[in-house]
Amino acid sequence: MTDNLYLSTLQEFDKTIRHLHLKAGIIAYLRSPKRELTVNFPVEMDDGSVRLFTGYRVHHTTALGPTKGGIRYHPSVTLDEVRALAMRMTWKCAVVGLPYGGAKGGVICDPKTLSIRELENLTRRYATEIAILMNPQGDIPAPDMGTGEREMAWIMDTYSMHHGYSVPAVVTGKPLAIGGSLGRAEATGRGVVLTTLEALKQTNIPVEGARVVLQGFGKVGAPAAYLIEEHGAKVIAVSDESGGVYSAHGLNTRDLLAYAKTQGTVVGYPGTESISNADLFALPCEVLMPCALASQITAANASRVQAKIIAEGANGPLTPEADEILLERGVFIIPDILCNAGGVTVSYFEWVQDLQSFFWGEEEINERLRQILVRSFQHVLHMAQEKHVDLRTAAQILAIQRVAEAMQIRGIYP
Repeated sequence: MTDNLYLSTLQEFDKTIRHLHLKAGIIAYLRSPKRELTVNFPVEMDDGSVRLFTGYRVHHTTALGPTKGGIRYHPSVTLDEVRALAMRMTWKCAVVGLPYGGAKGGVICDPKTLSIRELENLTRRYATEIAILMNPQGDIPAPDMGTGEREMAWIMDTYSMHHGYSVPAVVTGKPLAIGGSLGRAEATGRGVVLTTLEALKQTNIPVEGARVVLQGFGKVGAPAAYLIEEHGAKVIAVSDESGGVYSAHGLNTRDLLAYAKTQGTVVGYPGTESISNADLFALPCEVLMPCALASQITAANASRVQAKIIAEGANGPLTPEADEILLERGVFIIPDILCNAGGVTVSYFEWVQDLQSFFWGEEEINERLRQILVRSFQHVLHMAQEKHVDLRTAAQILAIQRVAEAMQIRGIYP
């Protein structure tokens, strides 16, 4: 069983290239990261002690343009995980037609145990360490698990202080006051919903009254929940790190979000039954949105999943073994590199706005996002039908084709 995200990512790549006619050297190059940086750096803690942290920044490819990818703060961060996520970012950007290669970064830490001052010290020092790779034309970080607008502001300011002038385009996911974009906070969740709506049309399931189950109620899951609810769907269960809540009649997701912000968890929300993650996956529903961590649905629990559509809000929430089990049962799986590409798409919009110092309205941003994701969904669907493959393989075929074509057109230097 493959629960290592990097091994799963390589397995998906190896499955896909059988459908492409590429030179062995090109395949080997695309299978490996272009560059990897590991940094060990000291941070002064509130009690005056000094603690050593380890961080990473990995670039997968630069064939299509500068590298783009988030920075995560989590105790489980590993170099393999960052490699996998960088590779997935390459395919994600390529499948929706963004002029980026994939990157990812991470620091092994538990941000919940650090004070704001300690987090700022850590972030500014990490930003300084990876500044040898980072710049608006070369590598543009963004938020990920455990980071957000605040950390991006610190990174932007640190980079700008080193250069003597403000460089807002060096990161995306910043606060609006310093060059952030309208629509960015909801973008990933909105993308999950936009692709889910297309999947519902494709499977002839009415959105009105469709039962939706979500694992994860953070930056992706919460907007996905209330936005799909606005389209008439019924969110019947939600879980977070502490547990889950269920109501057959449907949850008021905006009220649940307000409750979770004050209580720190969805657990205990009035008028609901508690439910475990294991039982949450087994609920009868039209749509399951895993919006938490990787490798949540595996060979061990895939047979219990009753959803007709799985919308991968998280990166790699299904292992390859789970994928096979669910595909055999006819489950419609929207692959992560398409389903959760809304975040990087609006990050691209933010970068463009920063570079030209000209900002767009939220309606324009949301409409541009809708057009890109609906068009990309149709391209992936067409490829799946043409090649007689599942949507994940189709999305990867499209993405790998585009990157390989760019490499071949550019040529091999020197």
